[in-house]
Amino acid sequence: MSKIKIAYILVVAIVFTLNNSVLAGGKNGEVLCGVKQDHVFFDPGGTAFHHVADANVYSIGPVSLPLPCFLYTKEKGFSVFSSGRFKPNAAHHGNGDYAVNGFALEEGTVKNIITPGFPSGDVKINGGIIHKKEKVGEKYKKVSYLCHDNKQYKLQKKFTADFGVFGGDKTSTFYDFSITKNVMSMFLMFGLLAWLFIGIANKYKKNRGKAPSGIQALIEPVFMFIQEDVAKPFLGNKWEKHQPFLMSIFFFILGLNLFGQIPLLGGSNVTGNLAVTMVLAIFAFFVTNLSGNKHYWEHIFKMPGVPAWVLTILTPVEFLGIFIKPITLMLRLFANITAGHMVMVIFVGMIFVFGQGKAGASLASVIPSTLLTLFMMAIELLVAFIQAFVFTILTASYIGAAVEDGHHGEAAH
Repeated sequence: MSKIKIAYILVVAIVFTLNNSVLAGGKNGEVLCGVKQDHVFFDPGGTAFHHVADANVYSIGPVSLPLPCFLYTKEKGFSVFSSGRFKPNAAHHGNGDYAVNGFALEEGTVKNIITPGFPSGDVKINGGIIHKKEKVGEKYKKVSYLCHDNKQYKLQKKFTADFGVFGGDKTSTFYDFSITKNVMSMFLMFGLLAWLFIGIANKYKKNRGKAPSGIQALIEPVFMFIQEDVAKPFLGNKWEKHQPFLMSIFFFILGLNLFGQIPLLGGSNVTGNLAVTMVLAIFAFFVTNLSGNKHYWEHIFKMPGVPAWVLTILTPVEFLGIFIKPITLMLRLFANITAGHMVMVIFVGMIFVFGQGKAGASLASVIPSTLLTLFMMAIELLVAFIQAFVFTILTASYIGAAVEDGHHGEAAH
């Protein structure tokens, strides 16, 4: 199959996914629970954010694969069940046709029904999801309600520790410990990488002294590049101790980056999730600072030969640098991967934005949108390698600075 045919299939898959999102808006002017639904034909921003968001179902085009839900509220206690019981409907943008144990599924994400009086068990929803703007503090925010039996039931978002910056609710009493699409993607990638590298290691043992072949020939140059151009130059004679950590970070990030670019497999945005990049940065933070030698900590707090009054300025800056470094690692990876996913979705969305329901205008915008999307897919393929490499080389430089011997010690020697 030619490269052009492969690219065409990928673009069609993205357009098909977006088309489902466009049709999900419902009927314009429809009245649910006394609220008139004013749907735009296509919301590029909302669709882009929905595409990069995590979810409790694994959506591949029109198919929604169920995932296990582990939910907790103070009133209901723990609830464990499959998200398949919500009967997610792709034609309704991933909303569930059923409510389960006082929980509802909105756009693939579980929310808690907090209005009293909603029936327990599996309940067929005879209305839908409605949105209203309500004043929360000094700002107006969009609040979701479930319409059932012509009554409105307020939906509560899960608690997140992002202070509401990324759409979470820091005051919520609803906690979601479920295996989401991103978590499942990480499990899949962990299993794939484990199978791949264990197989390669066994092949090296079996064919000791022979030239690499098959997948070995593909992985060995990449492995040797990280070893010779990253680990050894930055870590010196301590490279063997930290190489397994650097290799794990590089291949895990690279694998997830590449996996997220396959629309036929759900287009997971794992490394574009701030929680994932934060955990990776925390690992880098602890490995760096737990490996720090005397010279590393002296450079932060004592700095031999530096006047005391200068230390009052430099020490706070150097101390903050300990935390700023992992924060920049976290934000750089998150921002680059998320931006790439959103730009591709928006480029494809131009077909619907310019068309606004008119077939001629939509067809006229197909060619430029497709070309732009193909260009961005090529750029994203490059970014997948670059971001994995940048995260790894910066981590290696931080660890190298923490374990290197002091220059004054070398001069004395």
